[in-house]
Amino acid sequence: MSKSHIFSPVMQDINSLYLPKNTSAAQNTKVVFVLLEHFSMMSFTAAVDTLVTANLISEQNLFEIQSYALDTKSVISDLNIEIATNGALSSFEIEQSSQIDLLIICGGLRCSFTANSQLNKRLKQAQSLNIVLGSIWNGVIALAQAKAISHQQCALHIDNHALLHEQFPKIKLSELNHCFNDKLISCADANGALEMMLKLVENRYSSALSRAVKAILNANKTSSDGRAHLVQYDNKEQFPKLLLNAIQLMNANIEEPIAIEELALLLSTNRRQLERIFKTHLSTSPSRHYLEIRLTYARRLLLQTGDTITDIALATGFVSSNHFSYSFKQFFKIAPSLCRKHS
Repeated sequence: MSKSHIFSPVMQDINSLYLPKNTSAAQNTKVVFVLLEHFSMMSFTAAVDTLVTANLISEQNLFEIQSYALDTKSVISDLNIEIATNGALSSFEIEQSSQIDLLIICGGLRCSFTANSQLNKRLKQAQSLNIVLGSIWNGVIALAQAKAISHQQCALHIDNHALLHEQFPKIKLSELNHCFNDKLISCADANGALEMMLKLVENRYSSALSRAVKAILNANKTSSDGRAHLVQYDNKEQFPKLLLNAIQLMNANIEEPIAIEELALLLSTNRRQLERIFKTHLSTSPSRHYLEIRLTYARRLLLQTGDTITDIALATGFVSSNHFSYSFKQFFKIAPSLCRKHS
């Protein structure tokens, strides 16, 4: 029986979707979105994608998601695409529905700022029931019109700062793209929507799950040189150049791995310095991180191609398919052949 290993933190996040899950049931969080006419599709999908990805990673329905339009069962987004919802807001009675944890108003660049009586009524109901309120883009304006918020700090799209400041001067505007507290969460744009919902995942469940979601959703983020890298590092801007160069060499030499001494020589340093810098910033060793990069690459080939296990082993620098299978099972807790069957 092969010995089990655990991925180091950053690689654990990247591979979280493919690792054995904790089967203990977690409490469900019900999130309701109210989509205003011409709402920001990009911001809305960033928010929903975050929650759906959390469900996929955990293999549980952690987040139950519903959406409603103001007057009909469908609503036009800022892209002029008609989106079907769970129904019109008039058919949605908050007090008669199952427990709602979060009610989010999703606005957009061309949304109307005219107060809506139906929306005001629902927001006041939500406030009286201590439901957490949320805003995307300029949904805060609807919350302010309903007097559901008064003095809390919030994030709002920059184009609407002047309007809110003049009409609701007691509400504190943040310069950040998202704000998060126990009663109100808000964001100013699509990037803020992603960060806001990642914070929700962390707050409701765990920082590990939030990091795993972020690792997956940011997987194709390109670097300043315009190239997409095999592994993304959230805080890479804080990494020393030596560490970044070492990681770049590892990513560029998957099929024929470079010995750590040779890697140090190419970087004009020594093995001890490399080990120190990997331990400080990634909580692992250079050789361990290199192996985890190669196994992550192998996992992608295994699930996304029809290549034989022998070919994948060779493509990721293993001397034999047996050695590859042993190493793969150590980390993923499943043999490569079974992993492919279960995908």
